[in-house]
Amino acid sequence: MTFGPKDAARPLPAPLLRRVTDPTTLREDLRGTPVGDELIGQSRATDAIGFGSAIRKRGFNLYAMGLQGTGRLASIRAFLTRRAQAEKRPDDWVYVNNFEVPEKPQALRLPPGTAVRFRAEMDTLIADLSIAIPALFDSDEYKARRGAIDQEFEEAQEQAFSALNEAGRAKSVTVMKTPVGFAFAPVRGGEAIKPEEFNALPDAERERIQTDIKALQEQLKGILMRMPASEKAHRDQVRQLNREMAGATVAVEMREVAEALGHIPTIQAFLDAAANDLVANLEIFLETGEATPNAPAQARNFGTPGNPRLKRYRVNVMVGDGDGGAGSPVVLEPDPTYHNVIGRIEHISQMGALLTDFTLIRPGALHRANGGYLILDAREILSQPLSWAALKRSLKSGLITVKSMAEQVSLVSTISLDPDPIPLDAKIVLIGDRWLYYTLMAADPDFIELFKVEVDFDDEFDRTADNTRLYARAIEALTGREKLRPIDDAGLARMVDEASRLAEDAEKLSLRIGVVADILREADHWAGEAGHERIGADDVARAVAERRRRSERIGLRVRESITRDIVLVATDGAAVGQINGLSVSQIGAQSFGRPTRITARTRLGSGKLIDIEREVALGGPLHSKGVLILSGFLAARYAPDVPVSLHASLVFEQSYGGIDGDSASSAELYALLSALAEVPIRQSFAVTGSVNQFGEVQAIGGVNEKIEGFFDICVQRGLSGAQGVLIPLANVKHLMLREDVVEACSQGRFSVTPVATIDQGIEILTGLAAGARDDAGHFPADSVNGRVEARLRAFAASRRRFGIGRAGVESDADAT
Repeated sequence: MTFGPKDAARPLPAPLLRRVTDPTTLREDLRGTPVGDELIGQSRATDAIGFGSAIRKRGFNLYAMGLQGTGRLASIRAFLTRRAQAEKRPDDWVYVNNFEVPEKPQALRLPPGTAVRFRAEMDTLIADLSIAIPALFDSDEYKARRGAIDQEFEEAQEQAFSALNEAGRAKSVTVMKTPVGFAFAPVRGGEAIKPEEFNALPDAERERIQTDIKALQEQLKGILMRMPASEKAHRDQVRQLNREMAGATVAVEMREVAEALGHIPTIQAFLDAAANDLVANLEIFLETGEATPNAPAQARNFGTPGNPRLKRYRVNVMVGDGDGGAGSPVVLEPDPTYHNVIGRIEHISQMGALLTDFTLIRPGALHRANGGYLILDAREILSQPLSWAALKRSLKSGLITVKSMAEQVSLVSTISLDPDPIPLDAKIVLIGDRWLYYTLMAADPDFIELFKVEVDFDDEFDRTADNTRLYARAIEALTGREKLRPIDDAGLARMVDEASRLAEDAEKLSLRIGVVADILREADHWAGEAGHERIGADDVARAVAERRRRSERIGLRVRESITRDIVLVATDGAAVGQINGLSVSQIGAQSFGRPTRITARTRLGSGKLIDIEREVALGGPLHSKGVLILSGFLAARYAPDVPVSLHASLVFEQSYGGIDGDSASSAELYALLSALAEVPIRQSFAVTGSVNQFGEVQAIGGVNEKIEGFFDICVQRGLSGAQGVLIPLANVKHLMLREDVVEACSQGRFSVTPVATIDQGIEILTGLAAGARDDAGHFPADSVNGRVEARLRAFAASRRRFGIGRAGVESDADAT
């Protein structure tokens, strides 16, 4: 049914108050065809996702915006998952020890699926060496060769001291070893001469003996001076033996790893460096072997505090799961803290000190998503300290650099690791609100350079026949995904109608799939309570009613204050300069209409229209704008040839909170015209709509809630058949009223009347013709407009007479 301007100022028929879907039409065409995970009505957004995920140039990351509940996250995740499955698997990344500069761990890029295998091979290698090397040094071959080296060293030492002893005997001097070193004493008769006997010898003999002892001391000194070099040579021989034998063992064990992974240059280079370090640090394995002899199971657990030095040969996997799966990763990070995004370097407390090494480097979301896609909540990452800056830094540099947060803010100065940065090749998807997108555009110059792809999700789409059937199929698919009861045709039709109600437009369907899904889940619950096998229209209606009932406590209290005459709102009778305006109050996710009395008073003045709400700072800028438009309308329409000599005041009675918006401007104008014309307004009507300077009534928001708010008051007081609401003609397409309101209107107990102009509205409200200017430019005297103009001209004349009288008094005073 159509309704045009020519039908304005007449009550609307029931079909235009609520557009109802015919359940039988849902069987047409493709009914029952399954719908995939893609969202309906979001072609622009899905095209943007496709473009943003396909282009691989730097800076083309995505920002997805729209109302919460439009399926942004679910659709993006499903789209990217499908796309990622067809993409190549990204390279693995590991950190290994830098044997030359341990505080700078090396990052190795490996073919996909290699990292976990590499780690396992190295674990096995070190575990095997932990057993093989101690066993090697306990072997007969090693003992024999080591014994030969030790014996050669000992024989050389013995020969040197034997020569010294022989030289002493030839000179009748004995060499004695004491706790403090070597001592020499003359010998006679096979026994050392006592000091007193030595002193009794002739001087010549004493001098000879002393000369001989001095020569022997020099010979001993030479022997002792050669001993460090001899010992070093001995140690070198032992070390060479150890390296020779251990090197062969390491080479044999290492050959298995090299055969498996040596074709990868980065791994082979690490294996070469590790082999050299293994041979150079054999004592590590000897210490471990002594601590856990003949214990293979324990030897494999070389990350324990008992042998931490073996950790230097481990492989720390940063990226790579080893499952051999295909496709690139799609990562959702729900808690984007600094360390969760960038990664962290952990520490272990040991004897009061914090220690770390490359095995304690942990990956962040950027590592896990490298080569694929990372989804982040915009508000979450902006609320985390340093996270946003770290993400931008990584995107601009193309590198993931792991640093501690304390180091970033210079809270501590300590020795830490400086691992190699890992190249970043990930597509970032931020999900957030529209206002946040435009705020970042204005406040952060880096944002537009890093997030060039705007993915804007629609809130609604056209309610055409094809779209309605598509929407019905999407609801059916949703019941399947949620494992709900099947929904029948009547239930589907009722859900489609509710989607229009959510869109606040009879010609649109809401794309807030999250809210639709919640209603469907509740309807499934009530269907179960009622013992229904399928979700029907009654179950959907109950779900909607129960949702409203759970959140209507404040609305009930507001209506109660009106029906008890605590807040004055009349629903019958007539009054001059008084009208019922309509507003919407939002409480949480629910909103309700609220009628408010608006009054106007007029008298002679200087052309000032007082907005009491603005004067007391309770009126917002949009409301003040609406009142100023009224001034323009009055000045242009009535008595344009005389000064405006009006003093008028407008107020929302019993309003104790802020007021904004211009949806009450038409009601304020009606009250003002009533006060000027001294014509009463029927209080059985409530009014909503804004007005322009030409007297045209314009569309407003929340029309359904506003109508229902006044209807509920009238129901509680008793419907008389004279009650109703005036709405802008432009809002007819938005009507999706409750069934009880539609039923009352169809029975003639309530009415919803659209108006296009103030003249149409004032005629309905007063029962008096608005009046139009004749050829001479005059309004009919008995019309509302004629009375208003006559009143304004009377004000102007009185003001002129008052001004002349004041001028005469002032002249007499001056003469006196």
